[in-house]
Amino acid sequence: MASKFLGITFLFALIIITPVHYHYREDSDPVAANVLTYSDPSWIFEPQFASALKPEKGKTPDEYLWMYVFFVYVFSGIAVFLLISETKRIIRVRQNYLGHQSTVTDRTIRLSGIPENLRSEVKIKEHIETLQIGKVESVTLCRNWEEIDVLMNKRAILLRKLEEAWTVHLGFRRVERSLQSLPVTQPPPPELTPAQETDEESHALLAHDDREQGRVVPYARERPKTRIRHGFLKLKSRKVDAIDLFEERLRRLDEEIKVTREKEFEPTALAFVTLDSVAACQMAVQAVLDPIPTRLVAHLAPDPSDVVWSNTYLPRSTRRFMSWTVTLLIILLTIFWVVPVTALAPFLNLMSIKKIWPQLADSLSRNELSRSLVNTVLPTVILSLLNTSVPYLYDWLSNLQGMISQAEVELSVISKNFFFTFFNLFIVFTITGTAANYYSLLRDSLKDATKIAYLLARSLSGLAQFYVNLIVLQGIGLFPLRLLEFGSVALYPIGLIGAKTPRGKISPLERPKRNTFTYHALDYAELHRPPIFQYGFYLPQAILILILCIVYSVLPSGSLVLFFGLVYFRIGGFVYKYQLLYAMDQNHHSTGRAWPMMCHRVLLGLGVFQVAMAGVLALKGAFTRAGLIVPLIPATVWFSYYYGSTFEPLTSYIALGSIHLKGLGNIDEGESRQDIETASGHTVDETREEGLHYVNPSLVDPLEVQIREAVGE
Repeated sequence: MASKFLGITFLFALIIITPVHYHYREDSDPVAANVLTYSDPSWIFEPQFASALKPEKGKTPDEYLWMYVFFVYVFSGIAVFLLISETKRIIRVRQNYLGHQSTVTDRTIRLSGIPENLRSEVKIKEHIETLQIGKVESVTLCRNWEEIDVLMNKRAILLRKLEEAWTVHLGFRRVERSLQSLPVTQPPPPELTPAQETDEESHALLAHDDREQGRVVPYARERPKTRIRHGFLKLKSRKVDAIDLFEERLRRLDEEIKVTREKEFEPTALAFVTLDSVAACQMAVQAVLDPIPTRLVAHLAPDPSDVVWSNTYLPRSTRRFMSWTVTLLIILLTIFWVVPVTALAPFLNLMSIKKIWPQLADSLSRNELSRSLVNTVLPTVILSLLNTSVPYLYDWLSNLQGMISQAEVELSVISKNFFFTFFNLFIVFTITGTAANYYSLLRDSLKDATKIAYLLARSLSGLAQFYVNLIVLQGIGLFPLRLLEFGSVALYPIGLIGAKTPRGKISPLERPKRNTFTYHALDYAELHRPPIFQYGFYLPQAILILILCIVYSVLPSGSLVLFFGLVYFRIGGFVYKYQLLYAMDQNHHSTGRAWPMMCHRVLLGLGVFQVAMAGVLALKGAFTRAGLIVPLIPATVWFSYYYGSTFEPLTSYIALGSIHLKGLGNIDEGESRQDIETASGHTVDETREEGLHYVNPSLVDPLEVQIREAVGE
């Protein structure tokens, strides 16, 4: 959608807007003259046509200001049309795909606000079936599993220590040939003894007789030691055998876990109810189940593997308190980020630097290269670093809000990071970017909100070069590094040094099957796991750049900003598609709920565009033309509400008319059967969720661990 919009608007800007601005530009306006040097039409048109477009003396700027009004309406209409058409396409694909599958997620509701008299699996099942929505297949009532979760976390840490001790003691077993390399590049592996050819998965963790079989040990290794403290105030210490110590602790902890699993845990007000059909589930989540507010509220359930089980037994009041606390902290951080952003803004303007640091301004005025680096490169790089590092903080804070699923956390990260980029890196930075007395202007704008439009309009032209540099850096400069996964590759040697166990932090349930890897790939499996594609880190920046292109589309530098914006989205589309298909994992199950969030934020940018253009016309004295743009602002607000009430439900729920009960009949026109099902006759989600159930892993994870599976033999 962004590429379509930028392609259309770029043609308008190149053919009409830029030549008109060049023809009617005012030589007395140094900012406009500086910006229009990027837009000289002599490099587009033939010399005889370019000479006709040169500015003429005596022309008044009022003759071309109607162009602002016309193209604000045209570009707003194009944006709304593309939003609607793209949303309809996404809804059609989503409804067609989800309507032809029947996964456990699609048939399960998350029921919250369960009263105490219904907090049992049998009573919940009977109550739901009395509502005549559908038959209940299973009910998972969340209970206070904190005790067992704590024990399983301790066990994971202890098991990791035991694996490290065994790995240090045993060392590498042998060298195997990589199946992806030619035989001439690697020596043949040593011949296997009959003992080595036996099934290695059948050897027990503590089977002492099998420890020395099938292993090539280059020299005798001492068993690792660890120091334990004892006595009064733990003042005494002694070294003991680490393997024996960890094995004994693991045995005792396993016994405690087995006893704890048999306990009856206190039920909570949350349950996962799996119904017999997708239609019954959709009717349940779209209906009001109880006349009392906040009681028996049905929501769409997350994927079983996406549930944050440690938050399921938190009381609703606790989760609400955590959410509001993090929200308050985000507000405080937003105020805090104003300080470094406003401190960075003076570096864009030599006059601002002279007011704060006269010696530096004099030095920069004598050196053109240094001035260019300080005024253009330095703010762009610092702002990009800030835009890259802050999302990690917001991601950590979002995980503290007590949300039930990781998909909800991801959507929260998108919202928080966009608010940071939009408010701090665009609104605040734009208002303070070209003002020498930016502190007083910021203070005045906070007192009178109407001045924001004037300040925004006054600063946009002066910041055109900066935002072009920002888009070029993000698109042409950083996208190749993202394609190369430079961060993961750079951290690989550090992780390789610290890796001790064959499977790292991967649990036995998450570890791939042994026959799909060579020994080296299995030896440090954690290092070979692909990184996770997190939409909250990438979407906000892309939305901000689209908003920048929309805002600058009618201004003198519009063609330049739109061109590099188009380049950014074309390169970004290729990079992100490659990462999602071949290089990265995407584990969250949101089924397209991020799309309406993106649309509402694009509409917010459209409103900023209209406010800014009205401010530009008001600054030029064209109050009538500015007034003609004002009706677009409430119209955009109305369309946002209309979009939310009309299209957004279809991006969250599955329409009953889209649900097919038998087979894959009635496939929509333009869709093939291969677009919906895999070669095995099931959708991707059905294959992925096969055998999954809503159960806390701490209750069912196996406690038996194989030593050769644990240390890679």
